[in-house]
Amino acid sequence: MTILLTGASGAIGTMLRERLPALRATDVRPADGVAELDVTDAEAVREACRGIDAVVHLGGIADEGPFEDVLAVNVRGTERVLQAARETGVPRVVLASSNHAVGLHPYTEDLPDDAQPRPDSYYGWSKAAMESLGRLYHDRYGLHVVCLRIGSCKPRPEHPRDLASWLSPDDMARLVRASLTATGFHIVWGVSANTRRWWSRAGGDAIGYEPRDDAERWAGELGEPDPTDDLVGGPMTRRPLGG
Repeated sequence: MTILLTGASGAIGTMLRERLPALRATDVRPADGVAELDVTDAEAVREACRGIDAVVHLGGIADEGPFEDVLAVNVRGTERVLQAARETGVPRVVLASSNHAVGLHPYTEDLPDDAQPRPDSYYGWSKAAMESLGRLYHDRYGLHVVCLRIGSCKPRPEHPRDLASWLSPDDMARLVRASLTATGFHIVWGVSANTRRWWSRAGGDAIGYEPRDDAERWAGELGEPDPTDDLVGGPMTRRPLGG
């Protein structure tokens, strides 16, 4: 399977490049082994999709930003990717969504993978919009689409909140591998096998995702989470929109 990876120079893209074979790595910021691709350029995305088997779409603004920016890059860029996949016959697309698409949900034990969007920011709204576009292209054109509601993907947990939301780089790679064999439309939590995770395992089970890592090994040095920080989106829920 040959995979087009967008956003390959970003933090998660860099981790995946080290763990997944047969990648056609692209980013708006070209680098050694990473070709230049602006996901808002429809023709360039169409050319990049020719001759590949799947797209893993990470390209976009990875934090809160002005509305017009996240609309142009995260939403329109995703439409360009889905449309290019349809036009070139690429059968499956994996979309990097985020826990911030549902960031204003309260911490709830076993929160479903497909919990109704309640974005906490323009960034989170853009991720909810990406999921909706993925559903549209599945329903209208039969694309196999998996949307990953990624938690805190980093080499190791850094904050008490990460004890629940951490996604290890190795588990991220396992999640993408499972997504690349899934059929239909799925929304799946991107989180490791953390002792304290509060998100459902059902979506991951449905596509064969088997996480192995647990943030609990760092619990002693991270301390306990703030009990008043009781929304899924954490600190993002308190930041000003667009800032």
